[in-house]
Amino acid sequence: MQHLIGTYECKADAKGRIMMPIAIKKQLAASASEGFVLKRAVFNPCLELYPMKEWRVLMEKVNGLNRFNKKNNDFIRRFTAGVKTVEMDVSGRLLISKDLVTHAKISKEVVVSSTVNILEIWDKTLYETAIDEATLDFGALAEDVMGDKNEDTIS
Repeated sequence: MQHLIGTYECKADAKGRIMMPIAIKKQLAASASEGFVLKRAVFNPCLELYPMKEWRVLMEKVNGLNRFNKKNNDFIRRFTAGVKTVEMDVSGRLLISKDLVTHAKISKEVVVSSTVNILEIWDKTLYETAIDEATLDFGALAEDVMGDKNEDTIS
């Protein structure tokens, strides 16, 4: 599993293309030949960019769901709604389709942020709002999520 690092600001043009920051392009270089998958995030008004290798791992889990269970079928349909395969062009730009731009309310100012093995693509204003809201109770969240972990087992 690749661990991506960093949060970067960039701009979207009128066609929905964003120039990926150089630091992100370098981290994604090994994955670029296979392409990427871009989709709506589940919990936030942003997009998620998966290197194809990471997407395949996730799809193995999703494919293991019983499709004769209505909840599973509904989940699969909603989870994969709007999913697109994308590639960076030779200039390092990523074209985001109009429907995904609309979903994420992306304007000119964009934030590309790593979330372990994928990237989130946000409208800058929405990203700052989400981070500010999360900061209010981040200590409690950190304790809930990581507080019962033995420090020796985290690597």
